[in-house]
This record gives sequence, C-alpha cells and structure tokens, in this order.
Amino acid sequence: MLDGTEPPPSLKNIYKELHDDLGCPIPDTGCLDKWARQGVLLLNTALSVRAGAANSHSGKGWETLTDSVIVKLSAQNKPLVFILWGGNARKKKAFIDAGRHLVLESAHPSPLSCAGFFGCRHFSKANAFLERNGQAPINWVL
Repeated sequence: MLDGTEPPPSLKNIYKELHDDLGCPIPDTGCLDKWARQGVLLLNTALSVRAGAANSHSGKGWETLTDSVIVKLSAQNKPLVFILWGGNARKKKAFIDAGRHLVLESAHPSPLSCAGFFGCRHFSKANAFLERNGQAPINWVL
C-alpha cells in the first residue's frame, strides 16, 4: 500500500493503461486497498529491492515463496486471471494451469521497458473472463 504517496512510475503507467482501456479516472495516490478487497493480488517475483536498483534482490530466495504462491493459486478450481507483466513475471507461466485460468502477458509497465504494455487492454480482458465464468468483474476505479 502506498497511501498518501505519489504513485511510482510503473503504477502511473498502469493507471494510464487502465484509463485508456476502461476510462477510469487516474488517481493521484498509490493506495490499492480497493483492489485488494476485491481479490486482486499484485505480486512481484522478488518482494524487496534496493532503492533505484531494479532486480537487486532477485535470486535471494524470494522466488521460492512467490513461485509457491502462484502454484497454490493455480491449483484452485475457481478460474482466476493471471496478468504477467515483464520478463520475470512471464517466466511464471510454467506454474499456471492455462487450461483453467486466463493468462495475460505483456511488457512490464516500467517507463524503461513499457513498449508493448500500452494497449494490452488487460483490465477489460480480465473482467470479460471473470463474467464469462460467473464471477463479478473487478471495479478498477480507485
């Protein structure tokens, strides 16, 4: 949660795509509690990083935990949406039962690598899949 702080650059790009995809207003906060209460889990492959040093804590053990979380979620019978943004996330596709769940992939939303992220329309695709499977869509408005 980033309540009361300016969103980081990657989250700003996520907000821009959300606006372009579904017309949601672009918030000025990084607080994502509303998404979490609806079941949205944002999970990086490594759960910490040295400030200003992307991937600085990769290979330090976080992947064991995050891989386990993905495997447990994929084992659920309820159809889920997995959105894999960036190369590290896309490698996790091997842990997901794509026959039961929707897997959406694109570039990472980081300003350093976002070519291919904008226009992915993952938010509307996620909601369409949820509705086709008898589930409530996510209200992405923050």
